[in-house]
Amino acid sequence: MRAITLMVAICVGVAGCAKKAPPKPPPPTVIVSKPLAKKIVDWDDFVGRFEAIDSVDIRPRVSGYLKSIGFTDGQVVRKGQVLFVIDPRPYQAALDQAKGQEARAVATLANARIERARAERLYAAKAIAEQEYETRLAAEQQAAADLVAARATTATAALNLSFTRVTAPQDGLASDRRVAPGNLVTQDTTILTNITDLNPIRFSFYGAESLYLKYQRQAAMGSRPSSRTFANPVEIRLQDQPNFAIRGRMDFVDNTLDANSGTIRGRALVDNPKLIYLPGLFGHLRLLGSGAYQALLIPDDVTTTQQSDTVVYVVGRDGKIEQRKITEGPLVDGLRVVTGGLKAGDDLVIDGLQRAKVGVEVKVKQGRITPPDPGASPTPADLAPPAAAGTYAGQIQ
Repeated sequence: MRAITLMVAICVGVAGCAKKAPPKPPPPTVIVSKPLAKKIVDWDDFVGRFEAIDSVDIRPRVSGYLKSIGFTDGQVVRKGQVLFVIDPRPYQAALDQAKGQEARAVATLANARIERARAERLYAAKAIAEQEYETRLAAEQQAAADLVAARATTATAALNLSFTRVTAPQDGLASDRRVAPGNLVTQDTTILTNITDLNPIRFSFYGAESLYLKYQRQAAMGSRPSSRTFANPVEIRLQDQPNFAIRGRMDFVDNTLDANSGTIRGRALVDNPKLIYLPGLFGHLRLLGSGAYQALLIPDDVTTTQQSDTVVYVVGRDGKIEQRKITEGPLVDGLRVVTGGLKAGDDLVIDGLQRAKVGVEVKVKQGRITPPDPGASPTPADLAPPAAAGTYAGQIQ
């Protein structure tokens, strides 16, 4: 009887142990941070190319055999510098002949004047007929006209002789010579070389109609200079540059939009004293798109996409995970601008979200949002918006 009672007591004890709840697991730990608040400006990004202000194909103005070349390929030349010399001997001979004809015309005119003066005295004395006097007067006038023609011929010959020395019409960077000495060059046809003026140089680009209208409205409200005043500063980045290191200013906006593409052509002027930037060089230009404003920035990797919405997760006052739908803005310094759905005081989950779910209580550990490269201008990876229509943000310098 005592054995049966002991067995019953043991069974009751085991059953009681089975009904006790298991210990509750500790809440997951997440790292949170306030959104980074920073004063920034928006920049509009455009794609374009450098263009020379002046580019001249050098052609001979007289025909002849090329005698010598006065520059080296790729040399910086100055206005008036002799670049090519065409054999001048035929043109020197033509000039000498024209001078002889001019001297003959001078002598003929002098003789005609003497004859006319003599005829005038004889006619006054009724010693010759009127017809004789008029003939000698006409001879003088003809001799004067012949002298004018002879002098024009001499000037033309002298000009042609001067054209045998082909000089640079402007300062600039010369291309290579296209013709070797000894070859025949043809007047106004043969291209001898090209000279391009590179300092300053232009940067040409196309902007979207919407951006053009935005600038004009900002100018009308007094928040920016008018595009017609060409006072807006610009910054340019080349293909191998991580930031916008080239400075320039707007100098032209076209008067018509392209009806097919809905864009308008703009142009900036850039100093180029070392002749680094060449025509055709590709680059990105940014133009100030807004005034300074306070923005909230977060890393892109703390956001998730649900259908067409972008969401982030925050820790509420009750210590539980909450989901927030946000409106994204442009990038600045590798961080995403949030224009709606998030407040400056929110505890944003920046790490550990995979261990927690919406509505779950979590343990909070404070962290900090840091830009990938503090103080740097937007990098090529930041330039997500398409050319001619893109806007992104940059911090105040």
